[in-house]
Amino acid sequence: MSDTTYSRRRGELETYFDRTAVQAWMRLTSDAPVGRIRATVRAGRDAMRAHLLSLLPVNLLGARILDAGCGTGALALEAAARGATVVATDLSPTLVGLARERAAGMPGATRVAFHVGDMLSADLGAFDHVVAMDSLIHYHAADAVRALAAFAPRTGRSILFTFAPWNPALAVMHAAGRLFPRADRAPAVEPVREATLRRRIGGEAALAGWQPGSGRRVSTGFYISQAMELRR
Repeated sequence: MSDTTYSRRRGELETYFDRTAVQAWMRLTSDAPVGRIRATVRAGRDAMRAHLLSLLPVNLLGARILDAGCGTGALALEAAARGATVVATDLSPTLVGLARERAAGMPGATRVAFHVGDMLSADLGAFDHVVAMDSLIHYHAADAVRALAAFAPRTGRSILFTFAPWNPALAVMHAAGRLFPRADRAPAVEPVREATLRRRIGGEAALAGWQPGSGRRVSTGFYISQAMELRR
């Protein structure tokens, strides 16, 4: 992986989610009323989270899961409620703090360890499953695949992740986003064609023995994301 490009984008994401947009994300991930556009994003994220959880065993007792880019912790808590031990990590100390607050008293909360830092850190340990929901969509395809390669040696069963699928509508939104003043921009989503992503995965030596499965695309207004499952 290019340490320079990965580290630069990681820094942009940390600044955005911990400072620029933290209030918006607190509201988006709550039950508070939101505008029409953000409502489509909330609905899309809820649908994608439900799909990724459906790819995991129903009974997760004894399983160890990494929630890579946990945000406010919704996916981690749902997995823990099904019996998993979860390490939930995010770059944003503010969002992780909010996740801890929201977890208090929730079913399975004692089985979730929230962590601030890089999702690729080897110090997080080994896992049965890794779930990276919308945490790789801001990276170029090469860096995203190398991130998957970094997860692979420490993952026993499956890696579930999402990517921004290239299509004309998303390409237009991506280009339009660059018209906003720099201070108001979210870090750009990096659309990628599914065939390109599969080709890169197949050519990554560290992912030899991992098989990509079929993916589900969720498109609700301003939320467009596609899931992919890698299994040994």
